[in-house]
Amino acid sequence: MAINSAAIRWHDDHLELLDQRRLPAETIWLPIHGSDDAATAIHDMVVRGAPAIGITAAYGLALEAARLGDDASAAALAPAIATLAASRPTAVNLFWALERLQRIASDLSGAALISALKADAQAIHQEDLAANQRMGELGADLLPANASVYTHCNTGALATGGHGTALGIIRTAWSRGNLQQVYAGETRPWLQGSRLTSWELLNDGIPVTLVADSAAGQLMQQGKVQAVIVGADRITANGDTANKIGTYNLAVLARHHGIPFIVAAPLSTLDAELPDGSHIVIEERDASEVRSIQGKTLAPAHCPVYNPAFDVTPAELITAIVTERGVIRAPSTDTLLAHLRG
Repeated sequence: MAINSAAIRWHDDHLELLDQRRLPAETIWLPIHGSDDAATAIHDMVVRGAPAIGITAAYGLALEAARLGDDASAAALAPAIATLAASRPTAVNLFWALERLQRIASDLSGAALISALKADAQAIHQEDLAANQRMGELGADLLPANASVYTHCNTGALATGGHGTALGIIRTAWSRGNLQQVYAGETRPWLQGSRLTSWELLNDGIPVTLVADSAAGQLMQQGKVQAVIVGADRITANGDTANKIGTYNLAVLARHHGIPFIVAAPLSTLDAELPDGSHIVIEERDASEVRSIQGKTLAPAHCPVYNPAFDVTPAELITAIVTERGVIRAPSTDTLLAHLRG
């Protein structure tokens, strides 16, 4: 069965990923035939966003099993799992998806394993879309009437199985007539805000104004922002949240200006095994991403660079975390545990 979303197309015998490095100038779909292809696409940012990474990893493992054929087994897939797990260390959805498929693989082999992995990869994709739509409804309830909101990075259909997490809330609020304006931070160094979020919102007819990341404080000081809405790549047991670098800055600014700071993420992003944000492994990426943009040099070649892909926002700066199960207000170890227990 074919499953298509804004960034991921499943064709049973292969996967196609929209190359998000090329947007908005070009629309290029890249074929994925196994775990190595999927891991490379995840690492090289062809696909990004924690939910989309998890979905891609699930499909990549299923395709690797299909490539192995009758030899497919849990043991035979172990190298593929290790390769996929190493592709982006911060996004917990990646490990969640791999662990879910590993449980299936433990008791099956050959054709039965291939069929089961493909079916569960498709289920992960479909479940994420449903979760995003539910988060959109719950999160939109938190916004004041006729709100103008600020968002960071890209958390839309491109980053998920469809609709989006933080951008899903924005889409739902717009459909209700409860949204006036979106300010999208450009999100250096990969410019997901300028290249991807503005592209998605403009395609949907949602009013968006692109701003330099450094303009966020000025907007808040001028009273032009009523809420900040972001996604997450990992949320620890106490509510500390890892998200795209620059998120912590926004949380501090929002707290100073008395503005709600809302995190939207599926349950699969909650990592109850880690007690707090100090235990999150933060991916550091190549210096060239900061020294240049799309091949154009911006800094001296020998200039040292610090390039963490994510930062951690302490739970005390977060007004609410929205998952498909509900809203966690004033997140803490107790409220997160109660939420996970349902």
